[in-house]
Amino acid sequence: MDAERIEALPLFPLRSVVFPGGLLALKVFEARYLDLVAECLRHQQPFGVVCLLQGGEVRADKTAAVRFENAGVLARLDDVDSEQPGVLRVRCTGTRRFRLEGAATQQPDGLWVGCAELLADDESLPPSVERRATVQALANAIATLKAQGAEPFKLPHRLDDAGWVANRWCELLPISLGAKQKLMELDDPQLRLHLVHDY
Repeated sequence: MDAERIEALPLFPLRSVVFPGGLLALKVFEARYLDLVAECLRHQQPFGVVCLLQGGEVRADKTAAVRFENAGVLARLDDVDSEQPGVLRVRCTGTRRFRLEGAATQQPDGLWVGCAELLADDESLPPSVERRATVQALANAIATLKAQGAEPFKLPHRLDDAGWVANRWCELLPISLGAKQKLMELDDPQLRLHLVHDY
């Protein structure tokens, strides 16, 4: 694995869009994903999360067509608990965005693997003056969730970073997966925050 490319990135297609800095909790019980978690732990490597367009998260029908987006986010394993034999509770953090180069291939065990080009991290920019209300609204939402005993975001909270604020709003807002995918892929964090403000 070089700095900007991963030749054989294991993929975990989900009906969700993960954002850099976001938290992801998974219940893993399929053999292909139990093996994936074991490999990632052994080699201290991430896996790729891509949004499903067609097909199920669980491999019920081996002949069913599966399609997923060609851009996603690397997930770093933070914590793995064995709930019961054959079932893992996995907690991850989204890190870098990536784009698949060419078609992903499916291994005999059902695991998808692709060659991934890593995309640049968001430039750390302060939110524009026009977006102060959007930032304050997120701070208020965090305070409300904390009062209810929930901590939805990884610390530290970076309310002075336009990309971080935009990404957290993307996780909270009830917008379509297609819209979330397009927002995640945007290279300009200020534009992402502007579009989130419009929602």
